[in-house]
Amino acid sequence: MDHSDFSLCRMDELVEGQARGFDPLQRGRDSVFALVHEGQVRIYRNSCPHLDVRLEYRKDRFLSADGRLIVCYAHGAQFLPSTGECVYGPCLGQKLAALPWHQEAGWVVLEGL
Repeated sequence: MDHSDFSLCRMDELVEGQARGFDPLQRGRDSVFALVHEGQVRIYRNSCPHLDVRLEYRKDRFLSADGRLIVCYAHGAQFLPSTGECVYGPCLGQKLAALPWHQEAGWVVLEGL
């Protein structure tokens, strides 16, 4: 593991249709969230492209009630979990910033912080 990598959680702690938020950096810098969509782990920066605000309205609440879309609770933007593309709201056509990761010994490891 590179010295700038950061272990977020165990793979088995991520569940389809749910998301988990993490604050791997110090001093209020970028937070991230991870989810499983159609069996694939995705990690995005926790920042809406509309106004650079955090997406969740409370801890780990990033997804719509049915778990099918990522929702920014500030202004209602909706994003596809598979690509991070905004499909509804003020930042239509923009994307969430996807982050590189790998699996190591059963852990989800965020790369290159």
